[in-house]
Amino acid sequence: MSFSFDAFVTAALFDRTGQGYFALGDGTVRLGSGETLQAHDGAVLCACPHPSGQGILSGGDDGRLVWTKADGVTEVALEKGRWIEAVDASSESGLIAFAAGRNVVVRDAADAAFARSFAHERTVSHLAFDPKGRRIATATYGGAWLWYARIAEQKPVVLKWAGSHVGVAWSPDGKFLMSAMQENQLHGWRVADEKNLKMGGYPAKVKSLAFLAKGQMLATSGANGAVIWPFSGPTGPLGKQAAEIGFDQTAMVVRVAAIPTGQKVAAGLDDGRVWVCDLATQKIDMLKADKGPEITALSLSPDATQLAWGDEEGGAGVASL
Repeated sequence: MSFSFDAFVTAALFDRTGQGYFALGDGTVRLGSGETLQAHDGAVLCACPHPSGQGILSGGDDGRLVWTKADGVTEVALEKGRWIEAVDASSESGLIAFAAGRNVVVRDAADAAFARSFAHERTVSHLAFDPKGRRIATATYGGAWLWYARIAEQKPVVLKWAGSHVGVAWSPDGKFLMSAMQENQLHGWRVADEKNLKMGGYPAKVKSLAFLAKGQMLATSGANGAVIWPFSGPTGPLGKQAAEIGFDQTAMVVRVAAIPTGQKVAAGLDDGRVWVCDLATQKIDMLKADKGPEITALSLSPDATQLAWGDEEGGAGVASL
């Protein structure tokens, strides 16, 4: 299926039922089945699946965090005068976290009265729950901060590394935290002892990270192919070389998608093409061969049978794998 939405595609997501959702720069959420729901008065800036497994959460420049399902839109939180630029949720703990400026707020999907707030020295660009949904990592200037999501008064663990950090991802076993930086650089830490993992050599900014193969591999964007780092063993990628798949000197991979238990990795390119590769066979299938605007959103369904994508001018699609 293909769509033309005439608005920047911020996120292309699936919920646990396999329903597809496209969150757009015009404030709407479009369903893969065709419905249009007005979620925000302004642009959608971030989105993630809801912890219940039904629908998605989205944050906007109207200061609202909303839950969109096929049957309607529900406001979860309101931060007047602020933009909500990052959101994540954990199906394990049922917790939701979002960033508004320098502040991170935690809510409980099952308890409307529950709220925690964590202040940072600089703007929070991204955040992610650990695999158990108990701890939050936030990307900010100078490193990543780690918070226990339910504890009100605490001092965060600060994983330091100079520069602006804009994206974080936990390994599926919770032992490593990876960070994409404003520079053409990927950094990481072994959480137990805060050992730095310096992973350079990227020709472009790393915009997208995805673990796969039960956490034994990390796929990233930022090169002419999808970069695959090995994460087996207690030291992860230390002293190991990355592989690059789908190399094409005429284009850059700007988005990657995978599921932690799977062997498939998908890539979205800056020339509008989309491919998927089964690492077991190394076979690459070009799912969208037509060139066009840069891919801005890419997601595999939880069972890895569908792939959704969107681009910066509102083109989008869903393919069966």
